[in-house]
Amino acid sequence: MADSYDFDVLVIGSGPGGYVAAIRAAQLGLKTACAESRETLGGTCLNVGCIPSKALLHASELYEEAAHGVMAKWGIKASNVELDLDTMLGQKADAVKGLTGGIEFLFKKNKVEWLKGLATFKDAHTVEVAGKSVTAKAIIIATGSSVTPLPGVEVDNDKHQIVDSTGALALPRVPRTMVVIGGGVIGLELGSVWRRLGAQVTVVEYLDEILPGMDEEVRKESRKIFKKQGFEFKLGTKVTGAKAGDGGVTLTLEPAKGGDSETLEAEVVLVSIGRRPNTEGLGLDKAGVELNKRGQIEVDDRFMTKVDGVYAIGDVTPGPMLAHKAEDEGIAVAENIAGETGIVNHAVIPSVVYTMPEIAGVGLTEEQAKADGEIKVGKFPMLGNSRAKTNHEPDGFVKVIADAKTDRVLGVWCINSVAGTMIAEAALAMEFGATSEDIAYTCHAHPTHSEALKESAMAVTGKPIHV
Repeated sequence: MADSYDFDVLVIGSGPGGYVAAIRAAQLGLKTACAESRETLGGTCLNVGCIPSKALLHASELYEEAAHGVMAKWGIKASNVELDLDTMLGQKADAVKGLTGGIEFLFKKNKVEWLKGLATFKDAHTVEVAGKSVTAKAIIIATGSSVTPLPGVEVDNDKHQIVDSTGALALPRVPRTMVVIGGGVIGLELGSVWRRLGAQVTVVEYLDEILPGMDEEVRKESRKIFKKQGFEFKLGTKVTGAKAGDGGVTLTLEPAKGGDSETLEAEVVLVSIGRRPNTEGLGLDKAGVELNKRGQIEVDDRFMTKVDGVYAIGDVTPGPMLAHKAEDEGIAVAENIAGETGIVNHAVIPSVVYTMPEIAGVGLTEEQAKADGEIKVGKFPMLGNSRAKTNHEPDGFVKVIADAKTDRVLGVWCINSVAGTMIAEAALAMEFGATSEDIAYTCHAHPTHSEALKESAMAVTGKPIHV
């Protein structure tokens, strides 16, 4: 590439999309830099998102099993179980430190230069970082997303009363009561952490059902399961204001369709109504990059914006805001810049909710598939799965949606303790254009949870064995 630039590739942002793009570009022989304004690499996901939340989810599950008599049913008697929240939060921090440090090591190993500071465009090939101008032939915008604010509800994480997802990962004590505004993935995951540790959790959702965008049957079934676990739900409800005081927070609610308002008290309120692209302060206008109506950067199939040499990936572009989508796009964009062919199949991107049980899906929902044409659906309850039975995990099901004529798998949805891992097989099958028969005739190890996927594939043509 041209020697007239400081770098061949400059990536703005070091989240799952950005750091992967930088490493892949360097592996392909391009002189690469990555600008990051945080003290540590890894973006939201590693620092205050997917990674620390999983550490707390796992720890809280262990606590609940020991403290709430689950282990006793197995003949393991643990008396006087105590929660040491400081240690629990400490091991979360250790996991984050190890992984963010790991990326720094990978940058050094692959000779990616970390430019510490916020990058702003001066023109399409020049950015300013920490007062210094840097030029690159190709610039990749990978700045991710941040919490969407809710009018009338002011977040102040330091006060530990009205918090966002970052604040909910660092509460100094377990609240007696918690209200989660938003029944999406993040709210349910973090709400389940504090519920297991002892909080009474109420989820307030504007829509008529939780988990927007997921398969309808999965949404209904998961709410039933969460209710059984002790969650309370206020659906079709809008939050119009919040007032924090010495005794906690008073929320003002009203029906989404209009009606009388009511108040709801809580010690802690978690605002999780979604995320929005991070595009402010980038100086995109100076590069000639425009935003669409949703504040996103539109790209072509090579991830290039309308400006030659400026690319964008991950949460700042349209599509699901998922770390693994950004990672795949990071690899693909680097390969495209290097003159290779980088492709992401956006029709096969799995999504997972890491509650217990886990909820996962890939491809079309039953509703979407029906709208497209004739389908066949196979379903298998975890109640009929021997491994789930022996583990006392009867909740949930697996559902396979196939095209009625070709039998090609269009979508897979599941609720069970290992749904997040199970969905990988479904995604692989769909990537290879598998039919439900292909999955049904693939030998699955016994006894495993994944046999439920085989049986639901068998159910597509009406012949499961164990139900």
